[in-house]
Amino acid sequence: MGLELYLDLLSQPCRAVYLFAKKNGIPFQLRPVELLKGQHVSREFSQVNSLHKVPTLKDGDFVLSESTAIMIYLSCKYRTADHWYPEDLQARARVHEYLGWHADSIRGIFGVPLWSQVLAPLLGVQVSEEKVERNRTSMKQALGQLEETFLRGRAFVAGQQVTLADLLALEELMQPVALGHDLFEGRPRLAAWRACVEDFLGAQLCQETRGCILSVLEQAANKTIPVPPPEAHESVLLRIARIP
Repeated sequence: MGLELYLDLLSQPCRAVYLFAKKNGIPFQLRPVELLKGQHVSREFSQVNSLHKVPTLKDGDFVLSESTAIMIYLSCKYRTADHWYPEDLQARARVHEYLGWHADSIRGIFGVPLWSQVLAPLLGVQVSEEKVERNRTSMKQALGQLEETFLRGRAFVAGQQVTLADLLALEELMQPVALGHDLFEGRPRLAAWRACVEDFLGAQLCQETRGCILSVLEQAANKTIPVPPPEAHESVLLRIARIP
C-alpha cells in the first residue's frame, strides 16, 4: 500500500494538504473521512489514528497527524521545490514564524462562521450574537496583522516565494469567504496575495479542492448537509462551546 491521506475537504488544513500533494504531483490514495457523518470517531478510523483527527497521513506503518507536520514530511520525502520549505535557515525560520502566529491568531478564528452559521443549527444550538460579533472583530484584527506584518514588502506570507505557509493561510481565509464574508474587500494587499497564490496553484485545482466548502451555504439551504450522528455530538458541541 502506498501513501494514504485521510481527508475531509470541508476542513481548511485538509484542503491545504490536498493542494500541496496535488500541486507537487505526489502520488497518494485519498481516504475520505466525512466529519459531519462522524467517521472520524468511528472504530475503523480509530485504528488508523487514535487522536480521531484529520488530516492524517499513513505511509506504510508510519502514521502522522497535523497539517504542518504532514506537509513538511511530504516536502522532505519527495524533495519538492525548495521554495515550499526552504533549505536556507533564515528563510525556513520565516515559514515557522508564520506557522506559529497562524496557530495562535488564525486557526481558531476563521472557522467560526461555519460552526455558527451551519453546524450549530444542525444540532439545534445557537451561537450568541455577542460571540459572533466578537469573532468578526478578531478576524478583522488578524487580517490587519496579516497585511501589515506578514505581507508588508512581501509577495507571500513568508517571503518572496510561495511556501506551504501560504496554503494554510489562504484555506483558512476561504472558510468564511464561502460563508458570505468577503474578507478581501477593501484590502488590496491581501487580495493581491490571494491572486498570486491562486494563479500559482491554478484555477482548476483550486475549484477541485474547494467544491465542498464553496457549496456549503447551498447545501444548508437545501437541507442536504448530514446531521452528525449521536456519537459525534459530544465533539461537535464541545467545539461550539469553545467559541470565545
